[in-house]
Amino acid sequence: MKNYIKADAWNIVEESFDPHLNKISESLFSIGNGRMGQRANFEEDYSGETLQGNYVAGVYYPDKTRVGWWKNGYPEYFAKVLNATNWIGLNIHVDGETLDLHLAKVTAFKRVLNMKEGTLSRNFRAELNSGKIIDVQAIRFCSIVDDEVAALHYRIVPVNFEGVIHITSFIDGDVKNQDSNYEEKFWEEVAQEQKNGLDYLLLRTKKTEFEVCTASCSLIFKEGDAQTTRPVAREKYLAQQVEISVKQDEAIDIYKIAVNVTSQNYDKPDLLKIAAERIAMASAKGFQQMREEQAKAWATKWAEGDIVIEGDLAAQQAIRFNIFQLNQTYTGKDARLNIGPKGFTGEKYGGSTYWDTEAYCIPFYLSVAPQEVSRNLLIYRYKQLDKAIENAIKLGFKDGAALYPMVTMNGEECHNEWEITFEEIHRNGAIAFAIFNYIRYTGDEHYLADYGLEVLIGIARFWKQRVNWSEDKNKFVMLGVTGPNEYENNINNNWYTNKLAAWCLNYTMEAAKKVEQQYPDEYKRIILKTNLQDVKEFKDWKRVADEMYYPYDEKTGVFLQQDGFLDKEQTLVKDLSAEDRPLNQKWSWDRILRSCFIKQADVLQGMYFFEEEYDLETLRKNFNFYESRTVHESSLSPCVHSILAAKLNDEEKAYEFYLRTARLDLDDYNNDTEDGLHITSMAGTWMSVVEGFAGMRVRNDRLIFNPFLPKSWTSFSFSIGFRGVPLKVKITATGMLIINSSDQVLEVSILDQIHVIPSGETSVAYKVALV
Repeated sequence: MKNYIKADAWNIVEESFDPHLNKISESLFSIGNGRMGQRANFEEDYSGETLQGNYVAGVYYPDKTRVGWWKNGYPEYFAKVLNATNWIGLNIHVDGETLDLHLAKVTAFKRVLNMKEGTLSRNFRAELNSGKIIDVQAIRFCSIVDDEVAALHYRIVPVNFEGVIHITSFIDGDVKNQDSNYEEKFWEEVAQEQKNGLDYLLLRTKKTEFEVCTASCSLIFKEGDAQTTRPVAREKYLAQQVEISVKQDEAIDIYKIAVNVTSQNYDKPDLLKIAAERIAMASAKGFQQMREEQAKAWATKWAEGDIVIEGDLAAQQAIRFNIFQLNQTYTGKDARLNIGPKGFTGEKYGGSTYWDTEAYCIPFYLSVAPQEVSRNLLIYRYKQLDKAIENAIKLGFKDGAALYPMVTMNGEECHNEWEITFEEIHRNGAIAFAIFNYIRYTGDEHYLADYGLEVLIGIARFWKQRVNWSEDKNKFVMLGVTGPNEYENNINNNWYTNKLAAWCLNYTMEAAKKVEQQYPDEYKRIILKTNLQDVKEFKDWKRVADEMYYPYDEKTGVFLQQDGFLDKEQTLVKDLSAEDRPLNQKWSWDRILRSCFIKQADVLQGMYFFEEEYDLETLRKNFNFYESRTVHESSLSPCVHSILAAKLNDEEKAYEFYLRTARLDLDDYNNDTEDGLHITSMAGTWMSVVEGFAGMRVRNDRLIFNPFLPKSWTSFSFSIGFRGVPLKVKITATGMLIINSSDQVLEVSILDQIHVIPSGETSVAYKVALV
């Protein structure tokens, strides 16, 4: 675990430069705006260890899978969001010496991610080998006002010399993904153009043929006087150069504005023209105006979705960091986009869509964003239903059964590990649960008629065909699966998967009856489109749901993760030595598979989804059993444990797991932050506070709260929207303050008592202890 980030309520602060931590910092200080983003690479040259990353949402390449054989149905490629044109690049030479912090002596360094205003700044003093010292101040941002635009300001001041500083401001498309399977570069040049000091570089991806035009405007000043640059060009590279004679303390200011426009949004023949229009508009605003607009836009976002924690600076910093990165990654403006596990912060997982979105991100966006944002996340899957049916056909399913992919860009499965591609089928259940969760929260039952029921029918048909009848158990069973705990492969009767399958079948029948009753014309349309034989199919589904097998141990009173789980040697996590952790970096895969150790919440994931079905004693038995065996080597795990611990009034564990999920990347818990941030699990951090400590749920069309205040906190507050009613909730040790800023009256349940919340402020004093 690292501990070099300074605690600050609104900033992520690094106060010295350690090259061994550079790749971690490149992840932590990443910026984005939902349409594009980048790692915190230096603008100037850096010859040390680095992972360059500039990314444009939705632009991907089908990188051929690197295996020597294929099983039937095995994906031939892994889709990857591409490392795109580097627009921030500056080459700085001082009397012929390259400014490179890997080679220079860095005597002062400070990097700040200003989460309040959405900017990344860096100040440093560097002494070159010649003894010349320069000061640099740099600041940049990706605009959330104009999400095709980014800008930077880079100031150079000579401290102890006069001489010549040579500057090259460039855009470079000659890049490749570090995770390219065959060291292939994925971009081809279509065109380039330079005029009036502006650079235009138009590139096309191989195979997928996305086109992206990057335009750049570089303005360079010495002590306020504009400098004339000269153009430089080569394949996939354009630049503006200038040599400036400077005296001691004379400042050079470089302003750089860039735009990325893509063929996703514009006709390919128009890209150069559109890029010219966008760069002209951005340049007319100028850096300072765009920065002010950025600050105002972020102020609005924070007003809608901030969490304020009093009494715990580390916790406050962490929750804001997680919310900030979520808002940088996905804005909901474009239903074609989704949320990659690394967002715009790294290449691992390819930037593709996983089940993380439905299980973890949907609750966050339901509460803090306009309703259409979460609706768009669901529509993303609806539009890929045909591909999900094709995926199922490849694996031998038929009659409209749908298997959504574990990993996808376009609806086609592209994950290339067989035990996940073929076996981790619980992702289907997460998509169905997200539909249920969306309707439960918003009340938008028409979504079932418009989109949801068709998806549920395809998923239900898959589950019906995926089970088989066991004569031995006299039950339906599910063989050869992998649950959320990926430290178990090819097992039988994963409790969570079986539970989800039965629930999906029941929920689909319930949803179908609701659509038939409330929207009969739509139901007829769906019947014709899906060829649903409702009487026969419902009968089959009900039998499977009613007669599903669930592994259970009478002696311990716990649901078994899968058949034979107790055959494993039952060693506990507390008995592991520190040298063994993390297991996935220290143990062989064979040893992991034979152990009882659990990567992430599995049975407990199901109990989190369906907690109302279980009494506290059942929950406590299962929590104690599985928690003691869980190593939390998935970022998705600690938040579920935190929420369940809070429900069990286990303050110590609830807070421990909150802090672990909230500071997972800031403190590099799993020694993998250098690969990129864990964006989707950051939504779980929000859930830990709102669903965990505040105990917020939706039951019977009503918000309920069962608050839990950590001892180290004086209070915490958050803003949510529920069915058109914006609320601000503050929780202290003795009561709740709820501010209803709408003109609607809302009923909520607090500690099992109904309270009417009119417009304005409502204080509710607790009549029982929280713990």
